[in-house]
Parts: sequence; structure tokens; C-alpha cells
Amino acid sequence: MKKYLVTGGAGFIGSNFIHYMLEKYSDILIIDLDKLTYAGNLENLKDIEGDKRHIFIKGDICDRKTVSDLLMRYDPDCIINFAAESHVDRSIADPQVFVETNVSGTVNLLGCSMNAWYDPATCTWLPGKKFIQVSTDEVYGALGSDGFFTESTPLSPHSPYSASKASADLLVMAFHDTYKMPVNITRCSNNYGPYQFPEKLIPLMINNTRQKKQLPVYGDGMQVRDWLYVKDHCKAIDMVAENGKTGEVYNIGGHNERTNIFIVKTIIEQLRRRLEDEGISEALITHVADRLGHDRRYAIDPEKIRKDLGWFPETPFEEGIVLTIDWYLDNEAWMDRVTSGNYMKYYEEMYGNRL
Repeated sequence: MKKYLVTGGAGFIGSNFIHYMLEKYSDILIIDLDKLTYAGNLENLKDIEGDKRHIFIKGDICDRKTVSDLLMRYDPDCIINFAAESHVDRSIADPQVFVETNVSGTVNLLGCSMNAWYDPATCTWLPGKKFIQVSTDEVYGALGSDGFFTESTPLSPHSPYSASKASADLLVMAFHDTYKMPVNITRCSNNYGPYQFPEKLIPLMINNTRQKKQLPVYGDGMQVRDWLYVKDHCKAIDMVAENGKTGEVYNIGGHNERTNIFIVKTIIEQLRRRLEDEGISEALITHVADRLGHDRRYAIDPEKIRKDLGWFPETPFEEGIVLTIDWYLDNEAWMDRVTSGNYMKYYEEMYGNRL
């Protein structure tokens, strides 16, 4: 039985990864460590309650005792670190918490892993162990109108969020270079799909559109992102965990470049047609003051992971956006619950004075 410690498994990508792995493998054990902050939601895992292959632990990756105890008790073969503060707007409002979770938390995971897996007398690691750091294309900064990020693109983060992720990536590689720790780093483009917390563009726009609320679009909305359906991302991480060459970075992109305004208009058109409501229109779009330091374009070249591991994005955007909207329309109760309380307070703080 292969055992995984998945951090941040109640969040968007983490919960999708757990679902993907449990569907694919029968002989597996996933220890799921999540602090359950605003974006961590046990409802994301409700359909696997009682599955003995999944053990949920509420805890903080910054807590050395908790992490060490889990490594000793379960002896996982692989640690996959999804746990992160990930919303750029929140990082601009409060950079400190991003440093604590994304940098200090990652260092704690690395240190605890080293204590459990490394023999300093012989400078050797237990066989079959690996640490996977799940990162982001935002560590590369911004692109011009052409070209793509590759694994050799210099790191040039522009927001407190991306700077904290770049810092964590450098520390992961430092553990590899210094101690020969078996690691991989994955850097993905913008994910979308089920269970995404509605502060991100696609679920935010779906939620507001279905309620005919204003749709806040930063600046002119012409920022370009490379959109990756989350299940394709999960498949890539599994392949890196299984066969990724130690010490390598793998970029994971969808080859689906779209502007933000195109995304918003697509959601409007889809929901107007499905809900048969002519009140849903582009008149809901409200351009707001642009985000500070907003990068204009991201795009990833996934050629390395295709060549080395045989991965490619299987879901074109036109199919993935339909699957995503279907899920949110079928799970309106989930959306209503996660958008109550503190989320609405945050929403007003972020967008209220911009509208």
C-alpha cells in the first residue's frame, strides 16, 4: 500500500487530487492534513466520509509536533504540499500570513521530513521517499505578448503571494542541493473546476451571475491567463510523484490562454442560456480599479512534462468551463454555505470600495 501525506487536502486542488487518487487506486492510504482556514472546507470531502483509505487530521503545517507525529505514525512514502495561502488580493492586504504559511510551513515540512527520512551518519535517504512542492506559474512574474514560461525562466515574483511561493520553491531546492533530498516542484497555470472557493475569478463570476449581482472585473479585463482544468492538474501531480526525476521542476499548463473579460462573458452567455434568464447580460459587468502590481499575462510551456512523463492537458477550455458551470449549478447549496459569513465581509472589503 502506497501512503501519501497530503497537506491542504480540504482545499480546492487538494480535495480534487484526493478524489482523483481514490478513484484511480484501490490500494492506497491518504493522510490529509488541513488547518481548515477560509478556503479549507470539509464539505469538499463529504462524499468520501467513511472511506478507510482517507484519514483527515485537522492541523497546521507550521506545527512541528503535529507533522513529526504524523510522519512517525503513518510513515508516508510521499508528501504532497498543497497547503498555502493562495489569493493575491489577500496577500496584498496581509502579507505576513502568507510568509508564515507558505514559507515557514514549507520549511517545517522539509525539516520534519528530513528528520524522518534522512540518516546524517551516512548522508542517505530512506528509499522510495519523495517530497512534492505544488507551486505556481506566478513565481515567474509576467510575460509580454508572446513567449511562454519554461522551467529555466528566472523567478521574478511581483506580489506578496508569488514572492512567498518563490521563497518556498527556493528552500525546497536548497534541501535537494544541500542534502540531496528527493524532491520535485510543480508549477501550474490557473486552475478551475469543482470545489474552488468563490474568491477566484470563475466561481466568483458564476456565483454573482446566477444571483444577477455586479461582476467586478479588474481594469480593462484584458489580463491573459493559461487555464488548466483541475483534474488534468491532478493527473500531472500523480505522474510526477510516480516517475518525476528527483530534483526536477515540471511546469503544468493547459495551452488554454484566455483573457479575463472573455472568461466573464463566456460565463454570462452560458448561464443566460441555461437559466433562460434575459436579465443575465453583460450589463452586469462593472470594471473596477485594477489590482496593485497586476501581472498582464501568464502562459506555460508544458513540453518538458509531456516529453519526460507523457502528460498533456486532456480538457479543452470549451469543455472544462461547461463541466465547471454544471458542477456549480448542481451544487448551489455548497456555494451558498461557503459564501456566507466571513466570505461576504471579505468580499465587501476587497470590492466594495471599487465598484
